[in-house]
Amino acid sequence: MSESTYPRDRSRPPAQTPLPSYLTSDPRRRPDPGTRALAQGLGWFSIGLGLTELAYGGSIARWLGMPRSAPVIRAYGVRELVQGAGILGSGDPTPWISARVAGDALDIATVLPGLEDPNPRKHNVLLALLALVSVTAVDVICAQNLAKAPLAPSEKVKRDYRRRSGFRRPAEAMRGAARDFTQPSDIIGPEAMRPWTLANA
Repeated sequence: MSESTYPRDRSRPPAQTPLPSYLTSDPRRRPDPGTRALAQGLGWFSIGLGLTELAYGGSIARWLGMPRSAPVIRAYGVRELVQGAGILGSGDPTPWISARVAGDALDIATVLPGLEDPNPRKHNVLLALLALVSVTAVDVICAQNLAKAPLAPSEKVKRDYRRRSGFRRPAEAMRGAARDFTQPSDIIGPEAMRPWTLANA
């Protein structure tokens, strides 16, 4: 079928695809205490690692046998500081922990070339890769647990309605208001089905 047969409604805005839960921040998330403590620990770890990379980026690069990577390692130190501050300062650290996972992948990709033959410090590179893979696993577990954490009820759900009865007027004002009400015959039902009283005798 041609596009002219069914014209596209251009006035309707395009549908927006929601972001995955691990990329969005929601202060209603209520992770378990263990996950919350793990996230805080990773935040402080990021701060410490960032300061170390900034101060000793050149020494780390030489230890890896990759002296030209010193500026990159210092830049990664700035990234770690930003991520650590985001984890510790946000109400929901989920997207910041997910950013750590992406940063871990970038770190691994940066260190992998150190395994090439000209590098005499391959054993140090292997140690660094082992540490990076271990930290990545912890970051992934923490990010998954945060993304799956239950959400607390919103403020609208938590409002207190205990003083509301559902009636427009107080009970004292409505008491006896229907005293003079007479039920229509069609509400009472057919005469044969009405309760037997002296009036029917």
